[in-house]
Amino acid sequence: MKKGLLSLASVLFVAVAMNAQTVKQEVKKDAKAVGTAVKKGAKATGEGVKDGAEWVGDKTTKGAKATAKGVKKGAKWTGKTATKGAKAVKNTAVKGADAVSDGYKDVKADLKK
Repeated sequence: MKKGLLSLASVLFVAVAMNAQTVKQEVKKDAKAVGTAVKKGAKATGEGVKDGAEWVGDKTTKGAKATAKGVKKGAKWTGKTATKGAKAVKNTAVKGADAVSDGYKDVKADLKK
């Protein structure tokens, strides 16, 4: 009975040791897979950041050019509009002065009568 129990214990011990070896190999394989996934993720993140920075740089350059063009056009438009406004004010002032002069002459003529 002692021999049978001892044989059973040794068989059980060998089975447990083999199972432990299999678990150890699977853990090692899983750890390697995780490491590979982390490397791939880091690489993809780095490429995404690089692409994003290039995109932002391009958009910033285009935006600066568009802003400069818009400011130039706005200044030109403002100049033209101010010139037109000044001419309109001048014409109105001349007409107003003429009207006042005509009114003054009419009043003066009425007073002489």
